[in-house]
Amino acid sequence: MGLFNDRLKTNDGKTQVPVWFMRQAGRYHSHYQNIKKDSDFMTMCKNPVMACEITMGPIRDFNFDAAILFSDLLFPLEQLGLGLTYAPGPILEFRLETPADVKKCKLIQESRAYYNFQKEATKLLRAELPQTKSLLGFVGAPWTLYTYAVEGSHSGNLTSSKKGFYDGRWQGFCEILLPELLTEMSVQAEGGADAVCLFDTAVGELTFNDFKEFVLPMLRKVTSEFKKLHPTKKVVYYSKLTHMNYLQEIQDKNIDVLGIDWRMDLSAALKTLGNDYMIQGNFDPSYLHYDWPIVEAKLEQFWAPLKDLKNLDRWICGLGHGVLQQTPESNVRKTVEYIHKNFNY
Repeated sequence: MGLFNDRLKTNDGKTQVPVWFMRQAGRYHSHYQNIKKDSDFMTMCKNPVMACEITMGPIRDFNFDAAILFSDLLFPLEQLGLGLTYAPGPILEFRLETPADVKKCKLIQESRAYYNFQKEATKLLRAELPQTKSLLGFVGAPWTLYTYAVEGSHSGNLTSSKKGFYDGRWQGFCEILLPELLTEMSVQAEGGADAVCLFDTAVGELTFNDFKEFVLPMLRKVTSEFKKLHPTKKVVYYSKLTHMNYLQEIQDKNIDVLGIDWRMDLSAALKTLGNDYMIQGNFDPSYLHYDWPIVEAKLEQFWAPLKDLKNLDRWICGLGHGVLQQTPESNVRKTVEYIHKNFNY
């Protein structure tokens, strides 16, 4: 479980900074593409053997320190009857355009039975992963799932989603979503995940006051209930496009790790938040598209202000978001090697 404790030591007795990337099992990877050519995305997620194999690909090829369950954050929307398909991106049969639409949401299956494919995949992964590697589960945070349910995506100004704060859609949707989210997180934990990641890629579109008033109470409900059930499991919360005051306002003892995007000053995040949370991030994913000598220079530049910090045991290296499509595999491999070799304290 090297992300959180028992970190690997170098030959000269220093400690390695561990590293994993969001979307490390994905479209840029030839291993993924070789499986996908004979399948489809939904099947790849829902077949535990396939999900395990896709998850393990980047562990074998690039030696990341954690595996993150290959899945998708939108499955609770299918379970709530919104009719999820991929072609290739997600498409919903209906959206929550009015308060009455929330009443159309009906569970398609008993919840633990529906999410069982994730439990079975995590069981397979925990059996195959070396004990030195952490296993991370993966779900969407309430606000981001809600924006998909309302807008069909998480991009744009999300005006309709924001209006839902005042017409009942946000509260009504969360009433039916939060038990589903808790079940999804629980089955992954029961399958052997050491931590569950809550990804909130849409939350940076909110003002600070809306984040504080509407989103944080729902987030805290989820993390609190999860920790009551699984007190030894870790919770990772990643928020995109948020500023330092948002992160300081979270004040959630049930969150163990904050993931930050590449716009955030990592040194400042470690100094300001490192006593309360571990910090994960935040190399710019676009840099991995550069020629390797430039990537190497960027990694050196990235490490320079960090190497003398006193709390590097509170840092997990990663990207500020996911690995981008068409990222050269060789750059991913060399980047992980560079981090393991040079990011030591």
